[in-house]
Amino acid sequence: MGLLRTILIIALVYYGIKVLSRIFAPFLLKYAAKKAEQRFGDQFGQFNKGQQKQDTQKKEGEITIDKIPNTKTSNKDVGEYVDYEEIE
Repeated sequence: MGLLRTILIIALVYYGIKVLSRIFAPFLLKYAAKKAEQRFGDQFGQFNKGQQKQDTQKKEGEITIDKIPNTKTSNKDVGEYVDYEEIE
């Protein structure tokens, strides 16, 4: 009798969780999506505030360079170039 009662309790708990998850899962997913959106918005807001701060400090007509281009330098110590021909 105890084994049958335990199996019945396990089955009821399983189906109860299954039913409750169908009811509450959409609310939990909406909550998680809203929190993620809020976090991304906060990060974008911090970035945007930093950009506005930099823009307000510039004087009119002032030139600023945000990115320095990569300059490719060749190393002269590598060796010399040897021209070759294919022999057939």
